[in-house]
Amino acid sequence: MRSPVQLQHGSDATNGFHTLQPHDQTDGPIRRVCLTRGMHVPEHVAMHHTHDVGPDQCCSSVVQMIHAPPESVWALVRRFDNPKVYKNFIRQCRIVQGDGLHVGDLREVMVVSGLPAVSSTERLEILDEERHVISFSVVGGDHRLKNYRSVTTLHASDDEGTVVVESYIVDVPPGNTEEETLSFVDTIVRCNLQSLARSTNRQ
Repeated sequence: MRSPVQLQHGSDATNGFHTLQPHDQTDGPIRRVCLTRGMHVPEHVAMHHTHDVGPDQCCSSVVQMIHAPPESVWALVRRFDNPKVYKNFIRQCRIVQGDGLHVGDLREVMVVSGLPAVSSTERLEILDEERHVISFSVVGGDHRLKNYRSVTTLHASDDEGTVVVESYIVDVPPGNTEEETLSFVDTIVRCNLQSLARSTNRQ
């Protein structure tokens, strides 16, 4: 039985953002979007899934319920050095700076054929072993997802399972619409989290 998945786009969270003054790198206002608005989540989870979205960017989140304790799920999610344990679109990964356990470490990811990308260089931004939070940003590679940043959090559900929330922010590529970008990235994230649920249950 497939685990339930929920999606929330930045455009769906209009009550969850307010307009900030633009900073030097933007030509327009920045929206602060809380992608967990309306969900019962710990305060630190809501904080991590609140993004400042520029005029040519979009953001979204995917929520996956997994029937396993957070510690079991975290054992897979924390593997910045080996995302292939549940991300099926990755063909190869190698650490190019550090050991994959510290903020600032870099990995080079090669993706499977059939996607509009070849490789991605990614930086570890957060690895919180206590609160079960991991974040990475894309800093290079041959792909179209510029300024992509992902945050994944785990917290216990009421039924002794795990709630996984993965959110992201990314530039809308030239020639594509926000809706096209969200549809593509949401599909990748959703497939990854469904694979995570299956992989965790097989442990």
